[in-house]
Amino acid sequence: MKLVETHLNRRTILKGGAAALATLSAPAVLRAAEPAPIKVGILQPVTGALAQDGEYGRLGAELAIEDINKAGGIKSLGGAKLQMVFGDARSNPEAGTQEVERMQEEGVVAVVGGFASPICLAASQAASRYDLPYLVDVGVSDQITGRGLKNTFRFAPGFSICTAAAIQNLVRINEAAGKPAKTVALVHEDGLFGSGLAKLMATELPKYGFEILEQIAVPTPSRDLSNVVLRLRSLNPDLIIPSTYYGETVLLARTMQQQRVRPKAVYAVLNGAASNRRFVAEFPEAAEGVMDCNHWYDPRNERSKAVQARVEAAGKPYNYNIPLNYSSVGLLADALERAGAAERGKVIEALNTSTFKEHLMPYGETKFVNGQNMGAAPVSTQVQKGAIRVVYPGDFADAKPMFPANG
Repeated sequence: MKLVETHLNRRTILKGGAAALATLSAPAVLRAAEPAPIKVGILQPVTGALAQDGEYGRLGAELAIEDINKAGGIKSLGGAKLQMVFGDARSNPEAGTQEVERMQEEGVVAVVGGFASPICLAASQAASRYDLPYLVDVGVSDQITGRGLKNTFRFAPGFSICTAAAIQNLVRINEAAGKPAKTVALVHEDGLFGSGLAKLMATELPKYGFEILEQIAVPTPSRDLSNVVLRLRSLNPDLIIPSTYYGETVLLARTMQQQRVRPKAVYAVLNGAASNRRFVAEFPEAAEGVMDCNHWYDPRNERSKAVQARVEAAGKPYNYNIPLNYSSVGLLADALERAGAAERGKVIEALNTSTFKEHLMPYGETKFVNGQNMGAAPVSTQVQKGAIRVVYPGDFADAKPMFPANG
């Protein structure tokens, strides 16, 4: 009898132990059933001449991925989380291409970013070989969307849209002030971005009565623009329109300040510094009154204000690259949600039919035509008393333009 009891007790204990082990192993089973993360390539130049802008872009993407995952991930895919695969484009097209190749090997579902036009051109071309969706954040060259690549989409406005808006805004601001500006000098970086934009401006501005006195090309990077400013003093234009990156714009503005070259207005287009809070904070006198027609966020958008508060609480300036990349990642997440699959072809189809409007930008509803978001538009900003204000169009403005800014 005792032997039987012992045997039964042992058997009971073994069964109990097996049940306990099953219970302990249950979380592992549940974890295994969770959907795999969706890998998203984020490409930004965080070393080299464009590192500052690249860091802003990376931050915007990081914040968006964090918020999307906290909100439950991609719900149509069982709550799958987004996982960043970051690539440093190192401020040159070759590095951007290399990073896309690496991302392809790591199995990303799409790539977002690039910042500069040459990087975006090369990287999106590389991505097209694998039908890999590529969402351009900033790169404005019309070649990016003009090559017929089915994988390439630009959320922000490009050259043609930005130039048309810049000219119309300038014409209306100038007319409202009694047409004080008549002559123009174009100062542009000598690469794809600056040269292309200067050519467009030189073609279009004379149609509205402006006289182009000269187009002046400057290299990136530049160490000394004294000769350029001396030339501007000689030309004495009413308007100086710089199409340059951050370092060259700061150098130009500071040299003009030192040499007391004061045109009626500096009206930048897609400028690397004129709508940059670092420029305003570090060189307030040189920045005061400078206008820009550029990417910017919607100053009325409450979600944008909340993201801005987080960024500034971390001690960083809230520049347009942040909300633009935040919105671009949100656009991709929306496409994944509607596609219902982390498959490149289905994501491309979803992007082509996008009506995304949960962004932080002064845009309408997203609608892609040949890869270009036709709902995107720039705004005109101006540095006023140490703050960057939207001055045009009125629907998004939080200040009125001071024009002319000098004299």
